[in-house]
Amino acid sequence: MSSELNGSIGIGLLGAGVVGGEVARTILNPSVSGVRDSGLGLRRVFVRDTGKQRPGIPPDLITDDAESMLSDSSIAVIVEAMGGEEPARTYIASALRSGKHVVTANKEVLAKHGDELLGIADVRNVHLSYEASVGGGIPVLAVLQDCLGANRIDTIRAIINGTTNYILTSMEESGASFQDALAEAQTEGFAEANPKDDIDGYDAVYKLCILARLAWQVPVYPSSVYREGIGRIESKDLRYARELGFKVKLLAIGTVNAFGIRCRVHPALVPAGVPISNVNGVMNAVEFNGDLVGPLWLQGRGAGAGPTASAVLADIMRVARHIESGAVLRVRAGEVRRQRILNTDRLRVRFYIRLSALDRSGVLAKIAAVFGERKISIASVIQKDLDDSQGIADLVVMTHPAQESSMREAWKQLRDLDVVSKLDNVIRVEDYGCGTGR
Repeated sequence: MSSELNGSIGIGLLGAGVVGGEVARTILNPSVSGVRDSGLGLRRVFVRDTGKQRPGIPPDLITDDAESMLSDSSIAVIVEAMGGEEPARTYIASALRSGKHVVTANKEVLAKHGDELLGIADVRNVHLSYEASVGGGIPVLAVLQDCLGANRIDTIRAIINGTTNYILTSMEESGASFQDALAEAQTEGFAEANPKDDIDGYDAVYKLCILARLAWQVPVYPSSVYREGIGRIESKDLRYARELGFKVKLLAIGTVNAFGIRCRVHPALVPAGVPISNVNGVMNAVEFNGDLVGPLWLQGRGAGAGPTASAVLADIMRVARHIESGAVLRVRAGEVRRQRILNTDRLRVRFYIRLSALDRSGVLAKIAAVFGERKISIASVIQKDLDDSQGIADLVVMTHPAQESSMREAWKQLRDLDVVSKLDNVIRVEDYGCGTGR
C-alpha cells in the first residue's frame, strides 16, 4: 500500500491552482523541514491546461491524464485541490475505490456527498481526510473529532466565510455601500469574480454541513440548511446596529435539542461584547459549546493559499505517518444517527426590523397593531434618517423573542400597510442563551 519510490511516499495532486500550487511547491521545497522529514514525494500533478506556466513545479510532473494518475501504483495519496462538485467527486470516489488515501479541501463535495465517500473509504480501509474544508488553517475538525470527543456539543456558531466578513467589516468601518465593499474585496483578491457562493451564503452552508455531521453524526445536507446571504445589508444597518450595541456578521449556526437539529446561515446582530463580534476582515472563528468543556473558541486565517495548504499538508503528513509505521489504518465513517432536521418556523429569536414609513401621526399605532396581532412584543422603536422632502423616515424596530413563522406573517402584513413606504430589512439577533424553539 505504501508504494514507496526512492524512499518517499508517492503523492498525486489533482489541481495546481492557488492552494494546489502552494501544496506542490511546499512538498518540493527542501527548506521546509517538517515536510522534508515526512518522506513525501510528489509524483504527478493533474491540470486541465498543460501549457500554462506553473512556477516552482517541474514540467515533467504535469499531466492532463487524471485516470493514469489514479491508477498509478507508485502513488499512495491523492490530494484533490480542484474545487467544485464535478469532476472532483468522481475522482475522489475513484481514488478511494482503488485503495488510495485521499486528502481534500472540497467543502461542496463533502457537504453533498460526504456520506457516500466516507462509506467507500470505510469499505476500502483507507483514509478520507478533509481538515482544510472548514476554517482554512484553523484545526477546527481535529478539535471537534478528537479533543472534544467526550463532549456533547449543543451549539456551533461560526464566521466561516472570509469574503463576507471582509465586506461587512469594510462597510462598517468606512460606511461603504455593499457594491463598493464587494468591489474592494475583489480588487484585494478576497472575493472571486463571481462571488455568488460567498455572498449568498452557499460556502458557509457547505462548511456548516460538515461541522454538523461531525458534531452530531447526523447527515445534514445543504438543502436542509436555512440560507440567507448579505446582499440586503446596507451600511445604515451596520450604523444602526452599532448604535444599539451590536455588530452585524454572517453567522453559521447549528443547535441540537430534544426535538432535533437546526442549522442556519444568515446575517445576525451579535452583541458587541461577545468575542465573535470582534472577528474582522478575512478572519474566521468557530465557537463550540460542550457539556464538559463549556464554550470553546477557535480563531485564525480561514482562507488563502498558506492557511489552506497548511491544513492540507498536515492531513497528508498524518496519513504518511500511518503508512511509514505500517499501522493498519481503519477509518470509520461513524455511526449515522437518525435525528429530525428542524426548519426555522418555530425558531424563537429577537428581530431587528428596518422600514421606511410616513412621518405622520398614527403610523406607529398601525405598525404596532400588526405585531400585536402576531403576538410579537416590541422592545423599542427608533426613528432615524428623516427625509423631509418626501415625509418619510427610517423606523428601526427591535422585538422581544418571537417565533419566526409569526415574523414572516407580520412582514407580509406590513407590506400592505398604506403608511409603510418600503420594507427594508429584517435581521435576526443572535443572543447568547436565546435562539430557542422547537
